[in-house]
Amino acid sequence: MTDPGYRVAVVGATGQVGTLMLALLGERGFPTREIVPFASERSIGRELDGGLVVRGLDEESIQGFDLALFSAGGSTSGEWAPRFAAAGAVVVDNSSRWRMQDDVPLVVSEVNPEALTGHHGIIANPNCSTMQMVVAL
Repeated sequence: MTDPGYRVAVVGATGQVGTLMLALLGERGFPTREIVPFASERSIGRELDGGLVVRGLDEESIQGFDLALFSAGGSTSGEWAPRFAAAGAVVVDNSSRWRMQDDVPLVVSEVNPEALTGHHGIIANPNCSTMQMVVAL
């Protein structure tokens, strides 16, 4: 029997938003079987709250994920989001890198969740202030 839940990567895990992503995954009881934090080379090996150890991005380390949450900046997302998607993960990107791409849905879950049906492995979301405003409107 396989372990229930998702294998989740958090790319940019040591930044402010990545740290919050990790906390919310736990607080909200998101069904995970494993959460793997990724960050820059200077953070590799660092132990985070909950005992998670930061890994570096390479072709081997990104294999086998169901979901990859990105908050590591546009250049990192531009390079690594397609690689995670090609390896089978659904990427949710928090940077500006994919927001204006015609083939990447820009999704606010409370507003247009139906846009998820057309994704090709990468999903963008608007910046934090825009997302809050769109929900209110």
